[in-house]
Amino acid sequence: MENLIDITKYKIGVVGAGSWGTALANLLALKGAVIDLWVFEDDVRRQIEEKLENESFLSGIKLSPNIKPTGDIEKVSRDKDMILLVVPSHVMRETAEKMKPFVSVNTVFVSASKGIENQTYLTMCGVLKEVLTGVPEKNFAALSGPSFAREVGEMSPTVVTAASSDSDVAGFVQQIFATPYFRVYKNTDVVGVELGGALKNVIAIAAGISDGLDLSLNTRAAVITRGLAEIRKLGLKFGADPNTFLGLSGVGDLLLTCTGELSRNHTVGKLLGEGKSINKILSEMKMVAEGVKTAKSVYNLAIKLEVELPICEEVYHILYDGYSPRDAVHRLMTRSLKDEFGD
Repeated sequence: MENLIDITKYKIGVVGAGSWGTALANLLALKGAVIDLWVFEDDVRRQIEEKLENESFLSGIKLSPNIKPTGDIEKVSRDKDMILLVVPSHVMRETAEKMKPFVSVNTVFVSASKGIENQTYLTMCGVLKEVLTGVPEKNFAALSGPSFAREVGEMSPTVVTAASSDSDVAGFVQQIFATPYFRVYKNTDVVGVELGGALKNVIAIAAGISDGLDLSLNTRAAVITRGLAEIRKLGLKFGADPNTFLGLSGVGDLLLTCTGELSRNHTVGKLLGEGKSINKILSEMKMVAEGVKTAKSVYNLAIKLEVELPICEEVYHILYDGYSPRDAVHRLMTRSLKDEFGD
C-alpha cells in the first residue's frame, strides 16, 4: 500500500487482551511494531508469552513475537506515540485512571471499545477526555466498523473507520492500522461513529431475540431497519452527522452484528428468545456482550432526552425487568401508528 507511514518508528501500547485487543495488537505487530500489550489475566499473559497464542479469547490464531504481554500498566502507558484501548466499556474509566499518571499529553489515544457509560452517558472517547485532562481533544480517536476479531485474526478482508475531530489525527490512525487486508477510512464525526458502534449492540440483541423466537427473515429485517432509525434518532440528539449512520460504523456494523454467528450480542438475544434467563446466559459467557450494559444507558438516555426508541426500550425491559420477549414483539407490532413515517 502506497504512502503508509513506517510503523516501526512509533511506540505503541495496547490496553486490553480480549479477542479484539489481541487481534488488533497482532495486526500491528505483524506490520513490524513492537507492541506492549496490557493483559489483565495472568493466565492469558502466560499463554501469550509461552505459546504465542491467546487460548482464552482468540484460540487458534498464532501471534507475533513482537507482542510483549505485561501486567504493568505503566510500561504500556509511558512514552507512547499511540495507545489503543480495548477494554470493556464499564471498566474504561477505571483503566484510564490507572494510566493517567504515566501518559503523555502528546499521545494519540484510540478507543476500539464500544459502549456508553451507565452513570454519565458518555461514549468511550468522552470518558477518556474526562479522565485524561490536558490531552488535546484532537488526540482522542475511535476505531469502529463491521469487524469480528477472529476474522481479522485470520486476515479476512475487513473495512473500518478511524474517527478524530482532527482529520490529520484520523489520517495517522488510518495509516497506523492499514494493511492489505484491513482497510481504514477516516471520519471527523467521533460521536456519530461511537454511537453507531455502541447502539448496534442493543439492536443486535433484539435481532437475536427475533431469531431465538424462530420468527421470520422479514422480522429480522424489520428489526435491523427500524433499529437503524433509532440509532440515527439518538445520534441526531448528540449532534452527529446523519450520514455517519449510513456508513461502516453505522449500517455496516449493525448488519454484521445482527446477522453474524460470531456476534456475542446476537447470541445473547437468541438465547433470551429461546427462554434462557439473562443471568444464566451471562454466567456462561467468558467474553463481554456490551449491549447488555449499553441497553441501560440507552433506556435512561431516551427518557432524559425525551426521544422514543421502542426497540431499545423493549430490550431494556427484557434484560432488566424480566419482560417476555414474545410479548415485547406484540407491543412493538401494535404500537400506535399516529405520526409514524417510514424512515
